[in-house]
Amino acid sequence: MADKGRIRVIDETIREGMQFHGLVFTLAQRLRILEFQEMLGVDVCQAGYPPAMDREAEIVAAVASHARTQDYAIRTAALGRAIKSDAGILIDSGVDDPHFHFHMPSGITGKALLKTLEALEELFKWIKRQVPRAEISLAMLDMGRTDPAVIRTCISAFDPSPGLSVLSLPDTSGIMAPNQITERVSDLSSLRNRLRLSIHCHNDMGMATANTLAGVVAGADLFEASALGIGERNGIADLYITAKMLREQGIHTGLDLENIDGFRAYYTYVNDIVREQTGLDLLGYPYPVFGAAVRTHVAGTHARGDYGTAPEEEFFLNPLCGRGLVRKFLEKHGIPYAGADMASVTRTVKRISMDKGRCLTAEEVSRIVEKNICKTDPDLI
Repeated sequence: MADKGRIRVIDETIREGMQFHGLVFTLAQRLRILEFQEMLGVDVCQAGYPPAMDREAEIVAAVASHARTQDYAIRTAALGRAIKSDAGILIDSGVDDPHFHFHMPSGITGKALLKTLEALEELFKWIKRQVPRAEISLAMLDMGRTDPAVIRTCISAFDPSPGLSVLSLPDTSGIMAPNQITERVSDLSSLRNRLRLSIHCHNDMGMATANTLAGVVAGADLFEASALGIGERNGIADLYITAKMLREQGIHTGLDLENIDGFRAYYTYVNDIVREQTGLDLLGYPYPVFGAAVRTHVAGTHARGDYGTAPEEEFFLNPLCGRGLVRKFLEKHGIPYAGADMASVTRTVKRISMDKGRCLTAEEVSRIVEKNICKTDPDLI
């Protein structure tokens, strides 16, 4: 794999999160989320959607002001439509980077397409005159339904000009698979020079994190994600998991992935807001890395590894257990045993669990061990 340098991360927990189940983040909550992002090494905080209403614009402006006052390294951004009125609102909010979305008309080609792109480029040049240091991003909606030739033309038009910094490639409908993302992003990446590509994937088919990973491996320079993967409908890519899996493939971000306690605190904070407003617990038992399930073991071979970040491991004894897992179960529950009896105890646990049609409780296992030591009939439990 070629050296990709450092991949930049856009955290959209706030803006996409407010499209999840009607969430509303207050100013205080956004500032706390911003603090988490700064601590964890996020590059860009997408702080909201100012054109939605005056109060939203005021809150986004307050977030941007706080980041400047605190001399944070993180850049602030906000989203709007790729029109001059929205651009003016984004500039007035004081964010570092204006982000835009644009729906390319279906079937547009030839002179009509070029004229549309010229109008967008004029908008970007106007913004750069107002805010020279702005890194402008444009999301072409959406990658899965737009003719690839149209996006190629966009790159040809925008790449030579200094106006647009980032072309975002969103699978807004969540209909693409990793192999399709790889093919599309690889093709587009080969066409650009100056222009950077960002990947933004939705989770309607459960592919968001995998698709985002595939997009970066295929050539994207940035990825867009959120804590808990919250976002419109079924959400977007998960921030921690995407970065973690990229690092496993030798692709690095600026995220402090070793600060697992910080990430857990961030995810818990966002989850508490979700639960308070919606009654939903997203950081539940089966959640990857942070949920309790990743430190529960049934099959014997799995008990030899260390998984997840839950405070304690849990062991469940059923017909699939092995001696090593039974030993860990006994030690965890403080049940005394003799090493020489482990084979017999394990056989008995397997048989009785199968007979009962469920896993065994600690009390039941304790009686098995006791009766095995006393050489009495284990069926008496």
